[in-house]
Amino acid sequence: RRSISCIYEARDQMSIKDKLAELGLTLPTAAAPVAAYVPAVKSGNLVFTAGQLPVVDGKIVIAGKVGQEVTPEQAKDMAQICALNALAAISLVADIDQIHRVVRVGGFVNGVPGFTAIPAVVNGASELLIKLFGCKKNTYLYDWELV
Repeated sequence: RRSISCIYEARDQMSIKDKLAELGLTLPTAAAPVAAYVPAVKSGNLVFTAGQLPVVDGKIVIAGKVGQEVTPEQAKDMAQICALNALAAISLVADIDQIHRVVRVGGFVNGVPGFTAIPAVVNGASELLIKLFGCKKNTYLYDWELV
């Protein structure tokens, strides 16, 4: 597990849904949890998300390991889907247009033994958040893990 630090901060008054539309994306309906957890919890002005998988219309987009059944490019696209699902989960407990900062992005990558391009995969989520919120260079928490 490695950590690098970035804080994403809102940079203008355009709504998140409008920014997503500009990117050709839409905010999905929040996915139902697949275990005994809730997708998002608000505590004060913080919202924590959990269990955000690359699910579209109730199904995992592509099953398998990165470097075997899944290409790194497909995995990066799935990381973006996870970020969209996290935003959808947040919208269950808070107004996503009131997000001022994303403090931490974490990712688990199911890769073949020896797969090392984990940061490039998780960047699928980070790059979307940068487009939506902007980023102060080197000021966010980012961890990833090969599972």
